[in-house]
Amino acid sequence: MAAKSLSSLLAELRSDAEVIRAGGGAQAIDRQHAKGRLTARERIAALATDFFELGLWAAWQMYGDWGGAPSAGVVTGIGTVAGRDVMIIANDATVKAGAFFPMTAKKVLRAQRIAMDNRLPLVYLVDSAGVFLPLQDEVFPDEDDFGRIFRNNAVISAMGIPQYAAILGNCVAGGGYLPVLCDKLIMTEGSGLYLAGPALVKAAIGQVADHEELGGAAMHAQVSGTIDFREKDDHAALDRLKRLVEMLPAGNAPVRHSEPLGSMADPKGSEYLTLGLPKEYDVRDLVPCFLDAGPFDEYKAEFGPTLVCGYGRLGGVPVGVVANQRKRSRTPQGEVQVGGVIYVDAADKAARFIMDCNQTRIPIIFLQDVNGFMVGRASEQAGIIRSGAKLVNVISNSVVPKITVILGGSCGAGNYALCGKAFDPRFIFAWPTARYAVMGGEQAASTLLDIQISALKRAGHVPDADELAELRQKVEASYEEQTDVRFAAARLWVDAIIEPAQTRAVLLKALSLAIRYDAGREFKTGVLQT
Repeated sequence: MAAKSLSSLLAELRSDAEVIRAGGGAQAIDRQHAKGRLTARERIAALATDFFELGLWAAWQMYGDWGGAPSAGVVTGIGTVAGRDVMIIANDATVKAGAFFPMTAKKVLRAQRIAMDNRLPLVYLVDSAGVFLPLQDEVFPDEDDFGRIFRNNAVISAMGIPQYAAILGNCVAGGGYLPVLCDKLIMTEGSGLYLAGPALVKAAIGQVADHEELGGAAMHAQVSGTIDFREKDDHAALDRLKRLVEMLPAGNAPVRHSEPLGSMADPKGSEYLTLGLPKEYDVRDLVPCFLDAGPFDEYKAEFGPTLVCGYGRLGGVPVGVVANQRKRSRTPQGEVQVGGVIYVDAADKAARFIMDCNQTRIPIIFLQDVNGFMVGRASEQAGIIRSGAKLVNVISNSVVPKITVILGGSCGAGNYALCGKAFDPRFIFAWPTARYAVMGGEQAASTLLDIQISALKRAGHVPDADELAELRQKVEASYEEQTDVRFAAARLWVDAIIEPAQTRAVLLKALSLAIRYDAGREFKTGVLQT
């Protein structure tokens, strides 16, 4: 990609991100301030330092019929509070009063999952009107919907992971269970915590009761005994939260290692971080941009060349790396192997390498720029499905922390085999140049076009040349939109879109969180086809 193209793409992403961070806009922010309350991002800034936001692009260009839901109406990420790394989940009341859209629930669930996997304490800053009723059927009932959040609260508590909640506005209906399932609960004056508000109570049972009687802070502090601390405003509540988090035992402090080594001063692949990735490149030039300075011990360097595997260090911590090789290679038998494609030998090598990383409890970093597995008669007869299944098996059963970065293509089963979202990476990030698709764009457009033409012919209509050209243009435009990394991020298929130059810093942060805790699970794969 040319420098201008990457520069233009980064500028567009930065501009869109600023709009997203504005939430419901200036007027909605003013209304929040008029109530004497901070916005979600202002609360996080007052509470935490070094905030690393996750899921910023959630719900991007979704829910247009309802005016949109920037960042799905909830801000999530990892920040440092009183010297401790914590997961923060803050409802954004400037977006539909903090109501839960379908993607809001999924975003909160992803944040809880990251906290569970990495044993991070959770802080919930609650200010939500509950389920967004026009879409209640998509929010309420399923195992990855609203109710799962409260199930997770209970499971997280049983795991011994601390949870704190501060009610800083509305907390109504089923959403009321979240803070009450937490270890410590703070509530500010003027906030409300109840299963049903005054209007609903009157409609349901004919009783007339005001906001304070049903769920005010004073009532819950003095009568029901539901809350632990009553505070006058946001600032007092956030100060209390800091003091409570500070009382966590030392074991909940961030993991600190020996002084991390810097990366190589000017690795050959550093130009990719500013100019973008060319169509063909040697991923061995790129890896030193992310790892500490020092040798990269490549595993089976002369075998299975379209996947590069090896050992290095990141922040002083030993890591394994599995990366797609994007340049063409030639095997000793004279076979040319295309970059970005997984062949039988590469799949076998990567499976064995991942097993070894699990044997020695070494975290794994996956760098994806993959078109998929090799197809055709020779590949099928060599056992590509068998080798691919073996790779998928060891990825699925891997017990060490896995972190995935999607640099370019993430296509088809290549996404699965190199630890896509479905295979439980602790964190999954993407460059702006990343593309998600079942298959490459040109092949997909041709296939989709053939399907549409066949449908038209079955209906008795044979399209002419102009109509075919128009159809192809529409298909390609639609496919291009759906492969845009923002489309993926909107649906939480990635945790964050990161700028290439930020990759090492992001990986250092993610790895420090991922290695906080080792559950000691035994690594085993079950049956492997060999």
